[in-house]
Amino acid sequence: MNGLMFLIGILVFVLGLLFSIAWHELGHYSTARMFGVRVPQFMVGFGPTIWSRHGKETEVGIKAIPLGGYIRMIGMFPPGDDGKVRKRSTSPFRGMIEDARAAAFEELRPGDEKRLFYTRKPWKRVIVMFAGPGMNLILAVGIFLGVLMGFGVNTQTTTVASVSQCVIEASEGNRDCRDSDPSAPAAAAGLKPGDVIVGFNGERIEDWSTLQQRIRATTGEATITVERDGRTETLHADLIPNQVPKTDGDGGYVAGEYVTAGFLGFSPASGIVRQDFGQAVERMGDIMVDGVQALIDIPSEIPGLWNAATGQEEREQDSPMGVVGAARVGGEIFTLDIPASQQIATALFLVAGFNLSLFLFNMLPLLPLDGGHMAGALWESLRRNLAKVLRRPDPGPFDVAKLMPVAYVVAAVFICFTLLVLAADIVSPVSLTG
Repeated sequence: MNGLMFLIGILVFVLGLLFSIAWHELGHYSTARMFGVRVPQFMVGFGPTIWSRHGKETEVGIKAIPLGGYIRMIGMFPPGDDGKVRKRSTSPFRGMIEDARAAAFEELRPGDEKRLFYTRKPWKRVIVMFAGPGMNLILAVGIFLGVLMGFGVNTQTTTVASVSQCVIEASEGNRDCRDSDPSAPAAAAGLKPGDVIVGFNGERIEDWSTLQQRIRATTGEATITVERDGRTETLHADLIPNQVPKTDGDGGYVAGEYVTAGFLGFSPASGIVRQDFGQAVERMGDIMVDGVQALIDIPSEIPGLWNAATGQEEREQDSPMGVVGAARVGGEIFTLDIPASQQIATALFLVAGFNLSLFLFNMLPLLPLDGGHMAGALWESLRRNLAKVLRRPDPGPFDVAKLMPVAYVVAAVFICFTLLVLAADIVSPVSLTG
């Protein structure tokens, strides 16, 4: 049964991946058509075509390798300085430029002279190139909000899971109580497992993060309002300073770091809690910040990925994953011993994270990424406006094709990184169960 559920999980992720790619390309396609650019091809995947259909102007299809997609627009790059598309030069770098230029004019038809991408105003080209990753961002935000507000997430609550019987410094670990250890304030106050803390020192408490902050900021006498067996009771505790794990401000802890703060002495229970709109937006913001940081940290992750791929050390569980690794995690989600609703929610979170990564990665101002084309259009706009202010001749369209040698280097680096991640995903995959 687990094997079947694992395969179902992989299938769900692959379908989510294909939809995300098609959704991305739909953004490019719809805005290109809106601005009158002819689009002869709309493909999901790379490699051999396994299905396609020819419309009036566009061939739509699916290719064998679901690692990306593309639309082909007529006139992505302007012709050469003499207005012509030359044949390939003997210079390797010039050859790259001319190959890209020639590809941009493939399938040119009568009347297409007014439907070339490079002839559109820079702001229109920025919209066309941003529309792809922008669609991924919209999908990611929609899924994140839907999951957080509709399904809820596993969150520490104000319900008491267990009560400490004595005071132990956090750095001493989970040792047993000794006769010399003082009693924990929670136990002395009569706090019991199952109690729901709804107030602290007269202030209503609705979430664990707020309660944690209030406890840590308090030493001495305090009142604790709890709901127990359908009744509301007020307990009196005498909080003491103790060494506790450093908090990250959101209810979690910073590993290996400690502070001295007010101590009550209980562990909160976890549960599935639906977030309101404000909480969902705040949590989604944290996810996006983490995504940006993960993108910045990619170069520093390469040594660890290499060591994992070559079997020299264990894979870090928060290291970058490729499509293969994410598909494996997608399969693992459906084998977890959690409610079906949470399996679906977790799978949706995985797809949303993939879309967020697509957005962030494609916004890098490097060719052949969408951000590189956007940067070229913005640079063209800047220099044309500057020429107008300085009353100089119009410099004309910026020839992004001249940057194709750089694009090939970026693509080569990306391919090498993708292969490294693939090797790590196979040799030492990330696992939800560790």
